[in-house]
Amino acid sequence: MAVPKGKKSRANTRMRRSQWKAQAPELVKTVENGKVTYRMPHQANVVTDSAGTPLFYEYKGRKVADI
Repeated sequence: MAVPKGKKSRANTRMRRSQWKAQAPELVKTVENGKVTYRMPHQANVVTDSAGTPLFYEYKGRKVADI
């Protein structure tokens, strides 16, 4: 197992951590029945009926799970 040769200084640790930056997620805009929704790509979306009741999850046009 790899073991560090010496203790990493506080300054070096903080410098390394400061390079990490959060990014806003990419969203996909979809329009259904005149309603605009945004969702994450490559994730199942909820299919609802006209009253807004969730029915099932859909991915790439296929039903993948019940709610």
